[in-house]
Amino acid sequence: MDGRINRRLLMKATAVAAIATPVLTRTALAVPELPWPAANEIVRNTKLPSFPDKNFDATAYGAKGDNKTDNTEAFRKAIAACNAAGGGHVIVPEGTYVTGAIHLLSNVDFHLENGVLLKFSGDASKFPTVLTRYEGIECMNHSPMVYAYKQTNIALTGRGTLDAGATGSWNKGSDRSYLESLVAKGTPPEKRVVPGSGKNMRSTFVEPYSCDTVLIQGITLKNPKFWQIHPTLCKNVTVDDVHTDPSTAANNTDACDPESCDHVVISNSDLGAHDDNVAIKSGRDEDGRRVNVPCQNLVVVNCRMNGNWGAITCGSEQTGGIRNVYGYKLNCVGATKFALYVKSNTKRGGFSQNINLDSVSGVFARSFVYVTTTYNSQTGSNVPKFGPFSISNSSCTKASKVLDVSGLAQEHVKGLEVRDSKFNGVGSTTNTVKNVDGLKFTNVTANGKPMTS
Repeated sequence: MDGRINRRLLMKATAVAAIATPVLTRTALAVPELPWPAANEIVRNTKLPSFPDKNFDATAYGAKGDNKTDNTEAFRKAIAACNAAGGGHVIVPEGTYVTGAIHLLSNVDFHLENGVLLKFSGDASKFPTVLTRYEGIECMNHSPMVYAYKQTNIALTGRGTLDAGATGSWNKGSDRSYLESLVAKGTPPEKRVVPGSGKNMRSTFVEPYSCDTVLIQGITLKNPKFWQIHPTLCKNVTVDDVHTDPSTAANNTDACDPESCDHVVISNSDLGAHDDNVAIKSGRDEDGRRVNVPCQNLVVVNCRMNGNWGAITCGSEQTGGIRNVYGYKLNCVGATKFALYVKSNTKRGGFSQNINLDSVSGVFARSFVYVTTTYNSQTGSNVPKFGPFSISNSSCTKASKVLDVSGLAQEHVKGLEVRDSKFNGVGSTTNTVKNVDGLKFTNVTANGKPMTS
């Protein structure tokens, strides 16, 4: 391979009928050769969208970048016209645009030119009620800022900035217990309506839901109120060269949270968050078991990470399971607590299997790897299954310890290998390892001394 995803620059003719010109003629999408054959296969097999070479100028549909006009309807018209014409690129030229929710449709690339600022409205009525997931539970809530439902071949691209700061007037709340009470009653998702219930739960920033072949590229997200990029129940998702916000004081602003997705590539991005950088999820508790779709076949490569919890986090909403995760060339800055953070409990259940990190470096406030099967001390009868995990060619300049990994007496962690790694500035070279089978160190040092199992 030459280091580029050339296999995806031209789509197979059978993928999307009547589609001609690939969006990636706009910018190069480069991924290095990965150290795992299976990870290279995931990258090769993750389809990118492709669009007809037709442009639809949003200003021709009434959009005005004057920092005062409500552009919700103009953007809707431009997207609808592009979709009706068979697809293409909706172009938003330089300017500051106030808008409500933007809903993407099949075969549409919503492209923000350099100098575009989208300011999402503080008017909750501009964000209609849609099907979403709140912390792993399906419900009807205010629309995410950018949303798509059951669409195919879609993209959000360009050098524009999306700012959700003004949504703070309505985009707030964390009343998950209300949803849990509805789940316990057997209330179906379409009747778990949050707006008007007297309860409040935040909406995510960018969320394709039940979509196939999605590209999010080049954009910058600012002032999030909740999870920033949240592809849910999607296939073939590429997140490339995006910039998310590490400066926000809002909690739970994970940078990217693929949930119950298959084939995801996150590359060349500067991921900032006031929480996890990449948090992989698959549903929560009984509702997660009802949906029962794993998150699988993910590659995270060549990213800078500036969130304060996990670089790669699995869970805690992992009831549907997580498998086949590969993180490569990840540089953690700031106060990141863990390079790999895996969390569940016997209420949540699920599994995290075949999780692999290579060439991960940084300063870690706690341990390089933290695996817990007793998260938040919740208990039930659904035993999580963890392992194998592998760490290779990685390093740190500071960490409290290297490993803090605990399985359950009735369900051990099945495999943990660390090799060819140098951990320095380690506060305690005594690892915490409980109920782990197959622990193995090969050419690993902590503070210059060999680590052994």
